Amino acid sequence: MLIKKFSFKTNSWIKNHINDYYVKESYKKNIRSRAWFKLKEIDTKESLFKLKNKVIDLGSAPGSWAQYATSKIGNQGLVYAYDIKPMKPIKNVIFNQGDIVNNSSLLNSLLDFFKTISINVVMSDMAPNVTGIHLVDNVRSINLCNIALLIAKKVLKKNGFFLVKTFQGTELNQYIDKMRKIFVLVKIYKPQSSRSISREIYILASRLKKIF
Repeated sequence: MLIKKFSFKTNSWIKNHINDYYVKESYKKNIRSRAWFKLKEIDTKESLFKLKNKVIDLGSAPGSWAQYATSKIGNQGLVYAYDIKPMKPIKNVIFNQGDIVNNSSLLNSLLDFFKTISINVVMSDMAPNVTGIHLVDNVRSINLCNIALLIAKKVLKKNGFFLVKTFQGTELNQYIDKMRKIFVLVKIYKPQSSRSISREIYILASRLKKIF
């Protein structure tokens, strides 16, 4: 009975995914995933990217955010992308495969590398493997967000942007409070292209308060 129930839900999800407007548009425009549209919506309102910008993309695979960012920063801009999964090459994107969350030496290497490189945008689309248990998923998501925040406050220019995906839950308000201690402006977005049933939200922070 459980197998049938799971199969029904899986088939329903696949059907909805195939019929999704943004999924169809992704195929038409040769975009790697529908996440491209979420970043575009936020950028349209906030103008995150400028020509020649340097960007860090955390949780970059399959590469849709990097695709969008490179279209805005031009050939003299550069995206440094990180993910535990492989990612096909993109022009003006330097991809690094590895687990910066659970491998402290990789994280420290990243931070050391950017000591002399100022970054205009740090964006994180990292997400945990979902268990379906909201409390567990929330804690795992916030852990990823904390890693992204650590990187952002170390490498961002004072007027840079930090964009992070997380999920609505018990740990969220505490995380937002932490961000407000570090950044002057903190905004919450739920893009139209984000599915209404999804608990994901995007937090955008800017204007670092001080050097850490």
